[in-house]
Amino acid sequence: MAPTVLVLTVLCLQIFVTFQSLVREPSPALDQRTRTFTKRQVRGASVKPARYSRDVSSHRDVPLCITSVTVTSEEYAKLQSNTHYFAFTTDDGTSITLAWIGDGTGIILALTMYSIPFSIWNFGSSSRLYRSEDYGKTFIEISSTIRNSFIRKDLGIMAGPGNSKRVILAADISEGTEKGGKIYTSVDAAEDFTAIDLPFHLGMKIIFHPTNENYLLTKSIDSSLWVSQDFGMNWKRIHESVYTVSWGPGNVIFFATHPNGTVDINGRGELHLKRTEDFGKTFHIVLYNVYNFGHSEHFLFASVVTDRGHPRKVFVSTDEGDTWGEAQLPPVTHDQFYSVLASDEEMIFMHVDEPGDNGFGTMYTSGDTGVLYSKSLENHWFDDKRGVSDFTNITSLRGVYITNILTKDGSIQSVITYDAGGTWSSLNPPSGSSCNTDECNLHIYGEYSMLQFPNVPMPPLTDVNAVGIIIAHGYVGNAIANVNPDVYVSDDGGYTWIKSLEGPHHYAILDSGGLIVAVEASSDKTVHTLKFSTDEGQCWTVYPFANTSFMFSGLASEPGTKSMNVSIWGYTVAEDSSTTWVTYTVDFKELLTKECDDSDYVTWLAHSTNTERDTDGCILGYKENFQRLKKSSVCINGRDYVIDKVGQACKCTKSDYLCDFGYYRQENSTDCVREPDLKADDIEFCLQGNEETLKTDGYRKIPGDKCEEGFVPSRKEYFKALCKSTASDKSYDSATTAMIIICTLLMTVIMILGFVMILRKYICGNRTFVYRYSALQQNADDRCITDGLDNVSAEPRGPYHDDSDEDLIE
Repeated sequence: MAPTVLVLTVLCLQIFVTFQSLVREPSPALDQRTRTFTKRQVRGASVKPARYSRDVSSHRDVPLCITSVTVTSEEYAKLQSNTHYFAFTTDDGTSITLAWIGDGTGIILALTMYSIPFSIWNFGSSSRLYRSEDYGKTFIEISSTIRNSFIRKDLGIMAGPGNSKRVILAADISEGTEKGGKIYTSVDAAEDFTAIDLPFHLGMKIIFHPTNENYLLTKSIDSSLWVSQDFGMNWKRIHESVYTVSWGPGNVIFFATHPNGTVDINGRGELHLKRTEDFGKTFHIVLYNVYNFGHSEHFLFASVVTDRGHPRKVFVSTDEGDTWGEAQLPPVTHDQFYSVLASDEEMIFMHVDEPGDNGFGTMYTSGDTGVLYSKSLENHWFDDKRGVSDFTNITSLRGVYITNILTKDGSIQSVITYDAGGTWSSLNPPSGSSCNTDECNLHIYGEYSMLQFPNVPMPPLTDVNAVGIIIAHGYVGNAIANVNPDVYVSDDGGYTWIKSLEGPHHYAILDSGGLIVAVEASSDKTVHTLKFSTDEGQCWTVYPFANTSFMFSGLASEPGTKSMNVSIWGYTVAEDSSTTWVTYTVDFKELLTKECDDSDYVTWLAHSTNTERDTDGCILGYKENFQRLKKSSVCINGRDYVIDKVGQACKCTKSDYLCDFGYYRQENSTDCVREPDLKADDIEFCLQGNEETLKTDGYRKIPGDKCEEGFVPSRKEYFKALCKSTASDKSYDSATTAMIIICTLLMTVIMILGFVMILRKYICGNRTFVYRYSALQQNADDRCITDGLDNVSAEPRGPYHDDSDEDLIE
């Protein structure tokens, strides 16, 4: 019997350890401080749109205000004297990466890379490093400061956040011949570099701490987690088998790891989310059965497999994982996902994928706890393969977002919200537009649209310093169409639009919106002209900045829209087909010499639609008056420009409320109606381990809404009891629990059977019985049991495989 028990015990243990896998590292977020250009690259030339509407409208009759002649001779002379040409001669790099170091320093690093274009020839790549101190007007090669080392293309230039002057480069070293990699660090904006040998090979980009310049975090190629507290001089391995990692507040580090210490692609749903506050000296498991997690602003998110084989759920914490609440969202199966579109200290925009490969889902908005959600927008268009959408946050005005939806006929239409997802509406077409269809609206091409429609070179552009300004590629008609889009500009946060430029363009905002520049986009033509506008895109002046044309690669300016400089990047092609990187940097300070004064600004009420109403401008319970530049003023805001605004609270109306959990708004109505499936008057839910009861009239105030008095519906949450179980409890999923019960019963039956046989042989057979103790049973049954089990077998189940796409909580 002992061998039988041992074998079955091993089988049971094997069942427990078969649930294991690895989470792939999420793609890094776009770094706004770096730009990469590539020669001979025609983006998306082979991509065909999945869905688009036919061109059934005409909107080319709106006149554009572009001067028919170039700049005046005086303007041309000023601009020419401040247009700086630089050629990277003798450099054969196929791509170039730019990185702005610090804010307002004028320092730019340029890293050229030469890669063999055939992936089957893995001969590595060569690189050269350049530095500029004058916003890109001139460059000096500084490859010698990094010992002429080749730099890893996949990691590029790792620049510190904000005004940091810290830079890290990773040398391209063979993983097979060296025990560890090498990095070069700089604390003085790349004037000098320090070479550091690593005890590991980098498996991802180094993550800078958001506030402490000395703290660094990364993963090695063997999935170990490493931390440095002295800007890379010394490194400490704090954990193995790490899937994903993120800085939290202060010294907090969050990471997901498998309890078995394994790295396997099928391990999602079994991960432990851990937290360390002392750089790995101690750890605390804050959540079990994690599929993936992310940290953003005020919230810590995690998708959790609460029961094996059942849909995943989202749990949210607002206290860095000490307590958790289950988000009141629809659960998702293995072929669905959640995606956090945006979040701040007050709310979350969450996309929940629909079942099947449909390319759309439902958008929900949360309350300030991140637990209770309201349905905001159905049929939200989303790329479930690459994890992108057209969702755009208009950062200069509170509560304004633009995105696209997929209609029943398969067309793509744009919608906008001014109240943080409370209501959505179509975008108004520019005045004077005409369409050959009943529906005539403006439709905006976002990031997802760029992947579907190759003729769109840039997503919408907006910046917190350029109040109300939105620049975007669009089309006027009944839906987005597969045509060359035009450039549209809004100066009031999306309420009204003008068609600003004919055809696709690259564009940039300078001087906090006082200056806009653009270059016509064409994959098969060279460029030599630059367009600029000093009246928010109403009129443009054409400036021929180059005497000879060259192949255009991109437009680059310092992040933050404070600069007065813009660089036009590209390359020239010689007769022998050799190419040379070139850049033209235009400085507008000599053209716009007047500093703006009080007379150049005007008071502007945001969200104003009807000046006769007392509630005019009231959005999210608040109205804001801004001081913004007059369109007729040609002057410089300057780098020290600070937005001047005055706010005032409004009286509450129904528009200041979202429909509460279990309620919805009918079309063209502000009333919240109870969902047909909601039968009980009281709603129960689990919030941070407490079972709460919600009594509501169907309304909850929009997060961030600042209205006072007026319409105040009843809404109360009551503590009822502790939740029976939460995801932070150490618990197995239902399948694992069932296996524990089955194996326990099986072991008990086997022991009983063994004792029955022994009793029958020795006691009932008048033989001496010797007691033997086991860990499972210490008392022998003294009865003669005549009937027993003939055969006992355990058939181990196969391992669980989760075939879901990448969970998009980031």
